[in-house]
Amino acid sequence: MKILLIEDSKFQRIASGRALIKAGYTVIYAGDGEEGLRAARENIPDLILLDMMLPRVSGLDVLRDLKLDVLVKHIPVIVLSGLGQANEARLLKDGAAAFFTKSEKSLENSSLALIKAVESVLTASKT
Repeated sequence: MKILLIEDSKFQRIASGRALIKAGYTVIYAGDGEEGLRAARENIPDLILLDMMLPRVSGLDVLRDLKLDVLVKHIPVIVLSGLGQANEARLLKDGAAAFFTKSEKSLENSSLALIKAVESVLTASKT
C-alpha cells in the first residue's frame, strides 16, 4: 500500500515516514501543498496524509482540489493538524476521511496512533 505524506515539517515527515515504513507501507513525501497535489496525481496513492499548515498551497485548498479532481477524488485523506479538532467537522464535510491530531511530545505514541488511524481508514475504504 502506497501512502502520500504531505507535511512541511521535516521532523514530522521523517518520524511519520519511518513509522509508516516500519508498518509495511510505501511512503511518498511532499513538503508543500503544490508538491503534494502533483505527487497525488502522478502516483495515485492508496491514502493521503495531509498537514493543514502548508506553504504554497494550504492544506484546506489541497483537500478541496483533491476532492474536485476525478483522477484522485476517491483517495481517502487523513487530515493532520497540531491545532486540535476545532475544524474537524468542516474538514470532514470538505472530504477528509478522518482527522488526526499530531503531537511532537510523545512521538512514539503518536506514531502508533497514526498507524491505527491509517489502518482504520484503509479498512473502511475497502468496504
